[in-house]
Amino acid sequence: MNSSLKLVVFVLEDQRYALSLSSLEKVIRSVEITPLPKAPEIVSGIINMQGGIIPVFNLRKRFRLPEKEIDIDDQMIVAKASSRTVSFVVDEVEGIMEWPHEKVVPPDKRHPGMEYVEGVMKLDNGMVLIHGLDRFLSLDEKRDLDNALMREAEQE
Repeated sequence: MNSSLKLVVFVLEDQRYALSLSSLEKVIRSVEITPLPKAPEIVSGIINMQGGIIPVFNLRKRFRLPEKEIDIDDQMIVAKASSRTVSFVVDEVEGIMEWPHEKVVPPDKRHPGMEYVEGVMKLDNGMVLIHGLDRFLSLDEKRDLDNALMREAEQE
């Protein structure tokens, strides 16, 4: 029995975050994002990857971080949520980390922004917030994104 989490760790504004390695599809260099009219505010737009349209989540907006222009050194994580493949821009991907399940601390859901956190890893050099992609969108945001993507597909 494997009692550890395998996570991909990434950085936004000097804060480290992680998501399950099993949801990771690939890490790519940042590319131009095409706006998606009538998408939820958390969706920056879409990218075309090998003929597939992938929504780009704006994690800075969701985590209440300062907005910034995409830089050539930024990276994009492409990952599989339960209902679709998604992507998001990060400052840096640090790598893969294995962490024991029993050392993951449950988040305090009373703090703003923590509703998207599945757990916290406390390391000697700081904390890593573990996220689940399926928590990023509310039901209304999922519906709005589905509608916006359908409209985009109809225009092609």
